[in-house]
Amino acid sequence: RREMAIARQVLCLSAFLSLPHARSEPIRYSLAEEADSGSLVGNLAQDAGLTPAQLSARRARLVSEDGRQHFHLDRATGRLVVASRLDREELCGQSGTCMLPFELLLANPLQFFRVEVALEDINDHSPVFPEERVTFRIVETREPGSRFPLEVARDLDIGSNSIQAYRITPEVEYFSVSYGSRSYGDKYVELVLEKPLDREENAEMDFNLIAVDGGSPPRSGTTQVHIVVLDVNDNAPVFTQERFTAQVLENVPEGSVVLSVLATDRDTGVNGDITYEFSQAVDQSDSLFEIEPKLGDIKLTKPLDFEVADTHELSVRATDGGGLSAICKVLVEVLDVNDNAPELMVSSFSSPLPENSVPGTVVALFSVRDRDAGANGKISCALQDQLFFSLRPAYNKYYELVTVSALDREETAQYILTVTAADAGSPPLTTTQTFTVEISDVNDNAPVFNQTSYTMYVRENNVPSVLVGAVSAADADVGLNAKVTYSLSPVQATEQPLCSCISVNSENGQVFVLRPLDYEKMRQTEVTVSASDAGSPPLRANVTVRLVVVDENDNAPVVLYPAQDSSPASSELVPMAAEAGYLVTKVVAVDADSGQNSWLSYHLLRATDPGLFAVGAQSGEVRLRRPVTERDTVKQKLIVLVRDNGQPPLSATAALSALLLKDFSDMRQPHSSPATEDEGNSLTIYLIISLVFVSLLFLISTAAFIARKVCRRKELKGGHVLYGADNLPSSLADAAAAGTLPHGYCYEISLTTGSGNSEFKFLKPILPSLPPQQCAMGGAPNDEQVFPCIPVSIDD
Repeated sequence: RREMAIARQVLCLSAFLSLPHARSEPIRYSLAEEADSGSLVGNLAQDAGLTPAQLSARRARLVSEDGRQHFHLDRATGRLVVASRLDREELCGQSGTCMLPFELLLANPLQFFRVEVALEDINDHSPVFPEERVTFRIVETREPGSRFPLEVARDLDIGSNSIQAYRITPEVEYFSVSYGSRSYGDKYVELVLEKPLDREENAEMDFNLIAVDGGSPPRSGTTQVHIVVLDVNDNAPVFTQERFTAQVLENVPEGSVVLSVLATDRDTGVNGDITYEFSQAVDQSDSLFEIEPKLGDIKLTKPLDFEVADTHELSVRATDGGGLSAICKVLVEVLDVNDNAPELMVSSFSSPLPENSVPGTVVALFSVRDRDAGANGKISCALQDQLFFSLRPAYNKYYELVTVSALDREETAQYILTVTAADAGSPPLTTTQTFTVEISDVNDNAPVFNQTSYTMYVRENNVPSVLVGAVSAADADVGLNAKVTYSLSPVQATEQPLCSCISVNSENGQVFVLRPLDYEKMRQTEVTVSASDAGSPPLRANVTVRLVVVDENDNAPVVLYPAQDSSPASSELVPMAAEAGYLVTKVVAVDADSGQNSWLSYHLLRATDPGLFAVGAQSGEVRLRRPVTERDTVKQKLIVLVRDNGQPPLSATAALSALLLKDFSDMRQPHSSPATEDEGNSLTIYLIISLVFVSLLFLISTAAFIARKVCRRKELKGGHVLYGADNLPSSLADAAAAGTLPHGYCYEISLTTGSGNSEFKFLKPILPSLPPQQCAMGGAPNDEQVFPCIPVSIDD
């Protein structure tokens, strides 16, 4: 026990000194077999340079190649303890060393340490003979020194705990025991005849053969030996070889002959007839074979498996008819064939993988193994058609799947990686493992607007909170990293203050104008809209939104000249000799609107003599339409309409006056002296009196005309017949039908001054009229009956 403790301390010290190279040198421990569950192996955390807190934080776990967990790691203390009872003979058989390898696997970052536990043998098995009773038939003529082979006892322990000696009890004078090892390593045990036998003295004898191991305390095994003394058969069978060896492929069919053993006997007759049989064996491997008793052919009864056992050792006994026998060893070596595909065992796999993982990040850790041997067990791994990942040998048969370049989830969100493990057999066998690596999103893409800038329009005098448009931005990320919110970016101190009339919806980017705008005060404005995602930290993008105010026709034209204030307006002077087209004056007006709303047109709305003046529709120039005559009023008043081109149009009027003068020496008469003003006032009174007089005269004339009409109607009722359309003279009827009148018919029209531009209608005459001369004479030629001439007066 003290030696074991010292050895364990030495191994722990070696593991501690090799800690900086934990990736390449394993951490080794030593442990005696059959240790109770929970027995301490060592402080693995301390030997690996880790703390118990790191074991928990990095999810430490133990991984073995065969998947069996012989040990348990206590994360709270970092101690490595036995998980279940360990039997060295079950785990390693007769191997000189029994090493239990496994890995300590850590995450975040991925790291592993190789750990090896050497399992030490204890003397827990006693020697066992293949047969409980062995019978020898020995003729009494055998000479002293003759040897009789026995099956050696077997002990599952190794080293000093294996069989060390044989002895006979109780001691007999006829026999002794000889044991040892041959040149090729096989152990033997034989009975040696010490003195001649005498059948008549001792026909049979019994004794025990004991095998003793070297353990402390030692263990022993016993078989009973029965000796039968025979008469004359003095030649035992002899095998042609002390040891037979055969090599067989593991895939040979059942019933195939593995090899044939041969023994000879110099006796004849029954004493020379040899039969073959298997001696009983402890491991029961003989059940795979059978032997033909007469020929010695060893045949296969079950399929062989190189991975289960690569050799089989048999004992064959040849016995003649007289009871003499010989034993030989048969060694069957099983040759491996490539019947096992490589096995790929994943120890760790990280998915999803952040897209900002640096090159060299470990995605998966896996190991490969092939149960075949030699070239059939050599494995190579390859990653198919990938530019972003590669395989990197880690330790022994471990491989790491690592990234080799930057990843971009927006370009590729998922990678399907196929790892192929192939052995070197012929034909090679392969195994594939598929790793589906999901790439998780990182906020590495800022929102992008669908336009480099936006121009939106709003009509002035808009209603509050009117929608004028929307901005839109997309983010190539996903989840919260792609959720875009909109806002107005604050202005810098050196920039113009932000317009408070614009607002943007944070969810959908709709842009609103909050209050009515006036084109004449602000024609356009610019704001910066920011789109920000919900990542951490958030990324943003800005875009310029230009708001253009569209003009409405909300401003009437304003006349600049002539001035329209309350002061007396000056009169334009026009010479009497002016011809048509003479420029009297020019009306100048402006409109605060823009575009077609500011296009002005000029129209003569009212004038003392409308036919005398004309106004340029575009220029506003007032010109004479015709030459001035003596009949034209000296003082002309005009009202010019100025109208814009909006919908609906707005207008303004400009009042102006013009004086018609024979020469410009009279230009001061209207404003010469106070006497002139009195004369003007008197003239106004005269005009009023004349207007009253004319009105009375018109009323009297109208009453006389009506009275005369009434009298004429009474005369017609008294017997006068008027010609209608049916009894007119033929010449007049034809003329009326043709729509023309003879030259002798006329109209008399009286027009007042200033009616040159007045509109009136002529009624198509139905009745003929006399020429003016005949109307004056009061009759008609040839005493023809005519209609009276009715003078028509058309006033202005």
